[in-house]
Amino acid sequence: MKTLYIVRHAKSSWEYEGIKDIDRPLKARGIKDAYLISSVLQKKIETPSVFVSSCANRALHTAMIFSYTFNYPLSYLKISKSLYSFSDGYLIKTIKALDDGFDSAIIFSHDHGINDFVNKFGNKHIDHVPTCGVIALEFKTNNWKDIKNGKTLFTEFPKYHK
Repeated sequence: MKTLYIVRHAKSSWEYEGIKDIDRPLKARGIKDAYLISSVLQKKIETPSVFVSSCANRALHTAMIFSYTFNYPLSYLKISKSLYSFSDGYLIKTIKALDDGFDSAIIFSHDHGINDFVNKFGNKHIDHVPTCGVIALEFKTNNWKDIKNGKTLFTEFPKYHK
């Protein structure tokens, strides 16, 4: 059995001119939401076996907040350049390449790719994953490369807790 938690990065800022998209930071609201949702999740689940984040600043900062909340060592956080993509192709490849020794994983990534992935691999249609939204999926397999037809266990969105 494999359990996957997919997190869309928290709300990012557009106020800085002249910086690349990959470097956009979190807004104050995004930081607050990341602490809120990571605290909710930490009370609900066991610490995932592995944390993997897109290399984008906003995703990485979100992952760092979750790592802090879960007492997950930052030195173990895996950073993936390929997750800085807005399609589900690299997300699928990243997940299917996870070490089978990890029974659970939490992935921090981006819009569109996440939406497409959870609707392709989960059994509950989700119209839109908001910033800092989490979707939990369970797969009846022992190998990440064999995931398909998962069960959507739950969703946690900031609006549920405000």
